[in-house]
Amino acid sequence: MDIDHGYSSLVKQALASYASLLAKFPSSSYDVILAFDDEHHQYLLRKLGWTDSSRLKQTVLHIAIRNGKIWIEEDWTEDGIASYFISHDVPREDIVLGFQPPIMRPYTEFAVE
Repeated sequence: MDIDHGYSSLVKQALASYASLLAKFPSSSYDVILAFDDEHHQYLLRKLGWTDSSRLKQTVLHIAIRNGKIWIEEDWTEDGIASYFISHDVPREDIVLGFQPPIMRPYTEFAVE
């Protein structure tokens, strides 16, 4: 069983906060979807709908919790969700930028794995 450190609650709070921001600028062309899978420690914020005649299927945020660390798998927020976690006292060594290639992670300010 993965160690959580209470991070699942913080991750859900973060994604709900970003979803609320998106809701302040409502669009009739897409829905904002939150998906939380506590069993597998996977958390998503997505946009789903249409832009003109094209299907919109955008993952805005994808966060996983693995081995007691927050893995940011996808992040299309302006400031980066890592800053949210840091502001909520998550140590940098507990945050992995999973969207970065493994060879580049040692050059970030965060955990490698």
